[in-house]
Amino acid sequence: MKEKELIKSILLGAHMSVAGGLYTAFERAERVSCTALQIFTKNSNQWNDPLLTPENIEKYRVARNKSKVKAVVSHGSYLINLCGATDKLLDRSRNSFVEEITRCHKLGIGCVVFHPGAHTTMERKEALKLVGESINYAHEKTAGFAVITAVETTAGQGTTIGSNFEEVAEIMSYVHEKNRLGVCIDTCHIFAAGYDITTKRGYDQVMAQFQDVVGIENLKVIHFNDAKKPLGSHIDRHEHIGKGRIGESAFGFILNDEKFDSVPKILETPKGDDGYKMDLENLGLLRSLIKALK
Repeated sequence: MKEKELIKSILLGAHMSVAGGLYTAFERAERVSCTALQIFTKNSNQWNDPLLTPENIEKYRVARNKSKVKAVVSHGSYLINLCGATDKLLDRSRNSFVEEITRCHKLGIGCVVFHPGAHTTMERKEALKLVGESINYAHEKTAGFAVITAVETTAGQGTTIGSNFEEVAEIMSYVHEKNRLGVCIDTCHIFAAGYDITTKRGYDQVMAQFQDVVGIENLKVIHFNDAKKPLGSHIDRHEHIGKGRIGESAFGFILNDEKFDSVPKILETPKGDDGYKMDLENLGLLRSLIKALK
């Protein structure tokens, strides 16, 4: 395959603002030639769920149909904690998660990424099981919806769970509808959690471990972020591609790994003042790492 054709075929993009309406994300994505896109379907730091009117949905669907974007992913609210230590927080989180899946269903978005949560005062094992039970609750409330819920790997900051593949696999083991469940790897998060992907040997070892513990077939989304903090720091701080502790090589390993051609790869790096400059730079660098060897 020629290099230009290969670049267009790989699902690569960024998280985009929906200011002005959900449909506006596609115009922003087109400006930086995204083939994949991630959005929030509502304010990520508020519990309230604005009504999705038929007009909102139609505008979104029209924009998507006109766009060259091939894959759209939603990111769930940052407030959701599926192992919330209080009944109030757990109920709110579960209901918000159900609402997010429902919004994705109405919009035709096939995958929602979510953070598993923080265990705070409970035992980790108890928290892992509770996350699985929360996912089951959400799946039951949205029976028949063609939306995959993808648990995101975390950096392990504070009491957050899901910072190693074993914990992710344990969460998955409690979920009944395996066909509706997936995983999102965040490069910054796994690096901060202690997985060294900076060399080819290290990358191969990490992916082999992921295959053994979680299963490559369960990987539905990859977040592309360099890391401000060192390996194993457990601190979640995103950096521009090639300017952090991970370095650009690791992203080349992923981009040229045929196993992941159909997996959306999404930038979550800081935006420039105009919202596009840094996306253009980061995406340009990533595309330069793609080799026409397939």
